[in-house]
Amino acid sequence: MSAIACIYRLDGEPVQAGHDELVMDALKLYPADQCSVWQHEHVMLGCLLQQMTTQSLEEQLPYHDSRRGLAITADCILDNREELMDQLLIPQELRSSMPDSQLLLWAYEKWEGRMPERLVGDFAFIIWDPRQHVLFGARDFSGARTLYYHRDRQQLSLCTMIKPLLSLPHIHKSLNHTWLAEFLAIRGVFEPPDMLSTVYEGVAQLPPSHTLTVRGNDITIQKYDSLRNISPLQLSSSQEYDEAFRGVFQKAVTSRFQRSHRKVGGYLSGGLDSGSVASFAAKALQQQQRPLHTFSYVPAEDFEDWTPKRRLANERPLIEQTVQFAGNMEPSYLSFQGASPFTEIDEWLDTLESPYKFFDNTFWFRGIHEAASQQGIGVLLSGARGNYSISWGPAFGYYATLLKQLRWGKLRREVQQYSLNTGTRRKIMYSVLCRKAFPIVNRLKPVGTAYEFPQMINDAYAKETGIYHRLQDQAFIGIGSEAELPADPLEARKVHFERIHMWGTTGTSSSKLSLRYSLCGHDPTNDLRVIRFCLAAPIEQFVQQGMDRALIRRSTKGLLPDSIRLNQRTRGIQAADSLHRMKPHWQEFLNALEQMRQDSRMQHVMNMPAVDTALAEARHGIASDQAYQPTFKLLMRSLILHRFLQHHM
Repeated sequence: MSAIACIYRLDGEPVQAGHDELVMDALKLYPADQCSVWQHEHVMLGCLLQQMTTQSLEEQLPYHDSRRGLAITADCILDNREELMDQLLIPQELRSSMPDSQLLLWAYEKWEGRMPERLVGDFAFIIWDPRQHVLFGARDFSGARTLYYHRDRQQLSLCTMIKPLLSLPHIHKSLNHTWLAEFLAIRGVFEPPDMLSTVYEGVAQLPPSHTLTVRGNDITIQKYDSLRNISPLQLSSSQEYDEAFRGVFQKAVTSRFQRSHRKVGGYLSGGLDSGSVASFAAKALQQQQRPLHTFSYVPAEDFEDWTPKRRLANERPLIEQTVQFAGNMEPSYLSFQGASPFTEIDEWLDTLESPYKFFDNTFWFRGIHEAASQQGIGVLLSGARGNYSISWGPAFGYYATLLKQLRWGKLRREVQQYSLNTGTRRKIMYSVLCRKAFPIVNRLKPVGTAYEFPQMINDAYAKETGIYHRLQDQAFIGIGSEAELPADPLEARKVHFERIHMWGTTGTSSSKLSLRYSLCGHDPTNDLRVIRFCLAAPIEQFVQQGMDRALIRRSTKGLLPDSIRLNQRTRGIQAADSLHRMKPHWQEFLNALEQMRQDSRMQHVMNMPAVDTALAEARHGIASDQAYQPTFKLLMRSLILHRFLQHHM
């Protein structure tokens, strides 16, 4: 992929001398095959190009099309090139060598502002159209590539990364207190739902599924919809759905590596999502006589598994079954000895340019990127969005719907079969289903709830930033939680795809890691063609005959071993050893927390009584089986914020 930049003088004056060098020099922190600038009067376009496809080997970015009079800089890999070329009537002799950036210009010339919703792939781009005096940019539907900007009266500056913008003399680094307050108030890993803002005051981001249009001094940010007008799919049998899905998914997987001139890699766990991606990829690569290099995290050697019997902390035995069954895979099993969430903090803050809340898997997520880069991997496949696309299929949500609809016969048959498949007692199932279908039961007969994550924000800071009223809004502080989402599974999935911030953190981390390690992170489960198919198929194809995630289980027959494909009794659990890994650094961790506790800025923004309670517990040591509990989460999130304020503000 690439990093792009743009300076556009809103006042029509020439771009100030040296500003292009400041921005591009800041980008040279990242590996590149080419670094270039195109400038004409009041517009500067820049690109730090990482060559990921055969077409990009001869690509020039920024690119000025003298025939059309258009100029472009792009961070883009398109996965539906053939469909686009057919629609644009591009001559056959141009197709195989045409870079994606030039294809974007053809698309812009025909569709202008409506073009982004037709694109399948990961992209952020900026086009200068002097014919209409328009600057036009866009970001892909789920935010797999980033694009930040700063605007004042004279100038609009844009870049893939934030740091190059902060290198410009007129952009001053200051904290966005509203963003930070909302970041602290939301209990989950999600960032504030206003995807325009960032932690830096005055530095905004173009949200996923949005375009940016500049005409004169007017800047318009507008959402586009890549998932509209999806008609229900009605096929005659489950077999037909399976065959249709396999065709769509194989195309999505293959299109993500078929143009790469470098090695192809992929995450591989013992589960369905990454296993499905890897098995489809290995099959297609075998036809090209190329192996799939898989990368799997395994726990530290001295880790004593504390997880429940239905959860698997070490998935290596299952991974080995997939490797053996699917074939054409060259596996790497990585334990990252000496690494922990604590040792990763500074690396991740440098990469993300922002505080973050997820930390459990940071040591292996970055570690796999690093290992893949060292092996010359150009494309790293994942199945990160599979839970809401290929392996969606919430059995209890569907069964609760059957209960509300009084479809007793079907419900009884499904519950009986599900009980046999999973070993779950039917009495327990019916109890859960009643509470799920009829929420009034929970109010009349409440059950004990797990310890709630404490509020991180200082009440005074919440009042000062104007968000205090939001602390009483469970829908806000619980963004993304099961309680906050609609009970109906179809509605919950719809909400997931409508709320662009639900996927923002994943896209940002993947984008910035891929830039840092010069490889392309690609997720076929996030392919628009796959998502459209899954949204169009009826829910009965996803929950069927006592089987959740039924579509992908049926569709991987012959590709994944039945021990994984049909497994409904156990599931992997990531980074169960995260707290165990902290033992060698525990005193250093406590010392850092004590220092954080004395920081006046942290005292101003944090709920220090909650921090003190957690810190008192940590001084006595926290057992490994508390890795996912609130105490450890609160302390890690507090320390991450402290390090950010220390080193980046």
